[in-house]
Amino acid sequence: MEMRPVDVISVCSADGDIVPLRLRVEDEQQQKIRIDVEEIVKRTEIPYVGVEATVYLCRATVHGYPWLFELKYSFRTHTWSIRRRK
Repeated sequence: MEMRPVDVISVCSADGDIVPLRLRVEDEQQQKIRIDVEEIVKRTEIPYVGVEATVYLCRATVHGYPWLFELKYSFRTHTWSIRRRK
């Protein structure tokens, strides 16, 4: 699955870390669903010239099923995108 743009609510901590809390994504019927991030499994910074993006491997429960997905925050464009893993 390719990366798709997504709406995200996040928190910026006092030390500058960005933490995703909730996102809104379209399901198969093109309905918007809200997903609460239950756990951030891994956080990876992707450097090019400085830090270009941060990728978060996250867990959530969607319609009673566990989801494992990647959220990517691009610092240059200030956008979030999602890729479902399982």
